[in-house]
Amino acid sequence: MQQQKRQPELVEGNLPVFVFPTELIFYADDQSTHKQVLTLYNPYEFALKFKVLCTSPNKYVVVDAAGAVKPQCCVDIVIRHKDVRASHFGVIDKFRLQVSEQSHRKALGRKEVIAMLLPSAKEQQQKDEEEKRMKEHFAESVFFEQAPSQPDTRNSSSGPSLLMVFLGMVCIAALMMPTLGEMESMVPLYLHLSVNQKLVAAYVLGLVTMVVLRT
Repeated sequence: MQQQKRQPELVEGNLPVFVFPTELIFYADDQSTHKQVLTLYNPYEFALKFKVLCTSPNKYVVVDAAGAVKPQCCVDIVIRHKDVRASHFGVIDKFRLQVSEQSHRKALGRKEVIAMLLPSAKEQQQKDEEEKRMKEHFAESVFFEQAPSQPDTRNSSSGPSLLMVFLGMVCIAALMMPTLGEMESMVPLYLHLSVNQKLVAAYVLGLVTMVVLRT
């Protein structure tokens, strides 16, 4: 027997819903924007039922809030803003379009559309242009990676300073000088150092040595 082809079972809530536009912007100073049109597309090979829900139904009038879309066709849904006042400026409302098969009640898919009322189209246009300029400015900017800061190691890498070397040599020379009272030395008497002087030289040499080792 030849088996009949069965249409695959559709899972509730997983069917993609195609709606344009995805947001509705109404302007208080432009009455032509108080009426917006949502277009629902049906690219499938079976008809769909649709229903339009809203988070603030008292602010809008939806023409044909429920209906059907034939296979591979589309339908326009007219939405009018009927409560235009300053207290609603900037408030985000949402419309939800639910679709289902004509023979079933369960929703196969849904799509949410944002709606918002703004005070002036000109002000919004200026903001959009400013944001566009900012984006273009950042897009044209070239950024380079910042190298990590490192401590200045020029002095430490160059070894001990000349002053430390000179002091060390002076202290060593002082320790090599004869002590006062030595008579057999060939060094002139004025270069003979006392014991206290040699102690001071040894102390200074120790300090210089510590500094050199640290560098």
